[in-house]
Amino acid sequence: MSIQPNEQYVLTFLKKLLDTPSPTGFTGHIMKFIEEEAASLGIPLTRNHKGGAILEVQGENTSRTVALSAHVDTLGAMVRAVKPSGTLRLTSVGGFMMHSIENEYCVIHTRSGKTYTGTILSTHPSVHVYSDARDFKRQEDHMEVRIDELVESKEDVLKLGIGVGDFVSFDARATITDSGYIKSRHIDDKASVAALFGLLESMKRENWKPSTNLKLLISNYEEVGHGTAYIPSDIDEMIAVDMGCIGDDLSCKETDVSICAKDSSGPYDYEMTSRLIELAKAEGIPYAVDVYPHYGSDASAALSGGNNIRAALIGPGVHASHAMERTHKQAVLNTVKLLAAYIRG
Repeated sequence: MSIQPNEQYVLTFLKKLLDTPSPTGFTGHIMKFIEEEAASLGIPLTRNHKGGAILEVQGENTSRTVALSAHVDTLGAMVRAVKPSGTLRLTSVGGFMMHSIENEYCVIHTRSGKTYTGTILSTHPSVHVYSDARDFKRQEDHMEVRIDELVESKEDVLKLGIGVGDFVSFDARATITDSGYIKSRHIDDKASVAALFGLLESMKRENWKPSTNLKLLISNYEEVGHGTAYIPSDIDEMIAVDMGCIGDDLSCKETDVSICAKDSSGPYDYEMTSRLIELAKAEGIPYAVDVYPHYGSDASAALSGGNNIRAALIGPGVHASHAMERTHKQAVLNTVKLLAAYIRG
C-alpha cells in the first residue's frame, strides 16, 4: 500500500531549511536544526567527525542496511580579501556562474558571530559610469560585496570584525506559490532533505518500518565533493537523493522524480536503478531516466572513497540548478513515495 506524505509537514520543513544559511563549511546552525527535528520524531542521531548527521531506523531484517543520503550544504562564498575601498573580494564555495549571483543580497558571517548584510555586485556595476558595464566579464576577480555599513576603507571594515575567511551566504528568497511551485536558491539539495524527513514523519504517523535497517546520511560537504567519502561500514546499498536536472537532451520535469542512470562518475548500479524504475511504474509515480554528464553526488563520493556498496541516484526535478532554482511540490512528494516503495521492499 502506497504511503501518503504529509504535504504540510514537508513544505513547512523545507521552507525552514531554505531560510537557514548553510554554505559548505558553515553548516553548524542547520545541523543543529536537523538534530532537533530528528529528536522530535524520535529518531536517534549521531554525528561523524566532519559534522554530518547519521539517523538510524531499525528494519524488519536487521542483517542488511540501506542508506539514503541528502546534503544540507549549499553554494556560497568566503571573504578572500578586504579591499582598500571598503568592499570585499570573494572566493567561491561550490561551482556556480558568477552572473547568477550578481545583484544578489547576502549576509557576511563573522568569526565572532556577528552578521552584516550586503549586495554582490560587479566591480563595473553601473551603465552610467562604465562604458563596458554590459559586456564586462562576470568572473570571480570582477565581483565584490558592498557592505551595508558606513565603511570607506579597509580599516573601517576590519573594525567591524569582518576578515578574510568569513563566510558569505546568498539570500535564498524562498517562495512557495499557490500553484505548488517552490522557487528559491539552494533547493539543491534541501528539497531532498525535506523528502527524507517526510519519509521519517510518515513512518511515525502511519507506524510502519522499512524492510531492512535504514541509515539516513545528512552530509555537509557535498558541494565540494567529499560529503560522504566515508560512510558507516555496515551499509550495503546507498541511494543518493539529490536534485534532478532539467534542460536540453533531458526528459525530467519539475513534477518528476529524476532517476539518474549515469553521471560524471559513471553508471549507477544497474539492478538498483532498474528496480527504482519498475517501482515508479508500479506506483504510478511520474519519473524520468536521464544521464547527467556535468554532475556528481554523495553516492559518487562514497564509491570514490572505496566503500563496498551498490549505489543509485534519484531526486526531485529542479530547473536552473546552481542559479535561481525552481521545483514543484509534486516532485518532492513523489520522491518521498518512491523512496518509501523502495525501502518497504
